Amino acid sequence: MRNILAWHRPLMVVGLVCAAAVPLGLLGTLVDPREVLGSPVWLKPTKFAVSIAIFCLTWAWLYDQLRSRRGRTRGAFLAGTVAAAALAVEMVVIAVQAGRGTTSHFNYTSPLDAGLWATMGISIVLAWLATSWVAAGLFAVRDLDPARTVAIRAGAVLALVGMALGFLMTSPTPDQLADFRGIAGAHTVGLPDGGPGLPLVGWSTLGGDLRVPHFVGMHALQLLPLLLIVFELAAGRVTRLADPRVRRDLMTTAAAGYTGVLALLTWQALRGQPLVEPDTPTVAAAGVLTVLVVAGGVVALRERRPVLTPGR
Repeated sequence: MRNILAWHRPLMVVGLVCAAAVPLGLLGTLVDPREVLGSPVWLKPTKFAVSIAIFCLTWAWLYDQLRSRRGRTRGAFLAGTVAAAALAVEMVVIAVQAGRGTTSHFNYTSPLDAGLWATMGISIVLAWLATSWVAAGLFAVRDLDPARTVAIRAGAVLALVGMALGFLMTSPTPDQLADFRGIAGAHTVGLPDGGPGLPLVGWSTLGGDLRVPHFVGMHALQLLPLLLIVFELAAGRVTRLADPRVRRDLMTTAAAGYTGVLALLTWQALRGQPLVEPDTPTVAAAGVLTVLVVAGGVVALRERRPVLTPGR
């Protein structure tokens, strides 16, 4: 445990506290009958606790990788500390508003609500800027396996893009501008927030939902490295995967495909289209993307000449 905490102590502390809060949030959803926008009042804090825990643990590990390879850690530790503090503030505000039985995001209903939302908004911007600083340091690391380089760098960039997509939710909708009732901003496109949604995540099944690309983008930093681990474990049995160039090309294809999926999901949400009800253009775009990714994978697995080492 001590070695893990040494990755980046502030990020690890915030991540572990959020992880420990998850069971409490689940208990709250069982014993507290209150609802906000049709969902159990403690469901949102629980989901954010899970997300922030994963975020903090991942970025703490990346900082440790940066430090162990003598990357540019100047300012990176401070940036990670700022991100940890900002995320802790965001988590506290969400929990406080849940305890009050009201929404935390986009809420200007009272001076207190507006102040808490403004505080959370500032913390989100600070977290994004600080994370960008740490991500920039990852591009200075030169001694990683080529496939790992692609997985980490692409995952970090896509995670930042996913975080930034959250800012699209902060603009007031036309209905809110026409009849302001204390709420300015929404994650649902084409409909008010609330209403039927997918289990657990709550993504709208009637309108577009910007939380979908926000979520997918943020977690590229976990999914792409996990895919790389699969390739590395399979390298002992699949001859072509033993070639680092093949793994690099496969990860490049996967990162490009992931970028395409993120763009497609964002386009779908902005058109007010539910994730579960894609129209013909969305299905066609998804089909083209699938063909391109499969073709890229086939090309990456093509026969290669052996790498010659000095003296051979």
